[in-house]
Amino acid sequence: MQPRRSIRSFVLRAGRVTIAQQRALEELWPAYGIEPTEEILDLDAVFGRRAPRCVEIGFGAGEVIGSLAETNPGTDYLGIEVHRAGVGRLLLRAAGARCTNLRVICRDAVEVLARNIADASIDEMLVFFPDPWHKKRHTKRRLVSAPFVASVADKLRAGGCLRLATDWQPYALQMLDVCGAEPRLESLSADRGFVARPEFRPPTRFERRGERLGHGVWDLAYVKRDT
Repeated sequence: MQPRRSIRSFVLRAGRVTIAQQRALEELWPAYGIEPTEEILDLDAVFGRRAPRCVEIGFGAGEVIGSLAETNPGTDYLGIEVHRAGVGRLLLRAAGARCTNLRVICRDAVEVLARNIADASIDEMLVFFPDPWHKKRHTKRRLVSAPFVASVADKLRAGGCLRLATDWQPYALQMLDVCGAEPRLESLSADRGFVARPEFRPPTRFERRGERLGHGVWDLAYVKRDT
């Protein structure tokens, strides 16, 4: 059994879940939801096929993973999010688009990676706009840390890709440091720095909010070396 985490990268708040989102959580969860267990997931059984697999951690309102699932039916998508409103919103979108290649887990992503995802089983991992925890006393809560990046590297197949983005420059620099220090990952940037926003990623509400506040946006991308 994995050790219990003492510090989490999120705080569950009593955010407003709309009537439609609550109905989705109740009625659509059996079709799209995966209940937390302590066992490694058989993703071939979950999706009913063998296909490329992409995981988005902290998908928020589901703009990115929803768009990807709709436009790439040959790829399976697994979204991990702890906030129920965002989960409900994504379930509504998935049902409206009749997606069959999307599943959702409502649980701490660090625990899901450790307990439920097999090593070398994921083709792409997305971490877009995680909570930056701006205050210095809270930076220890940031998701993208050396242990987290090592866990991601465990789960990626050789040649698999980790993509990240943030609108908080100090966090972007931390991401560069910890990802650059992971020996199994190689930057897709020629100078081992930032990359252009990938065309597949629609601007999220966090990105649009950051633009309104005058923030920049920093994207990073890494591939797992074939060792």
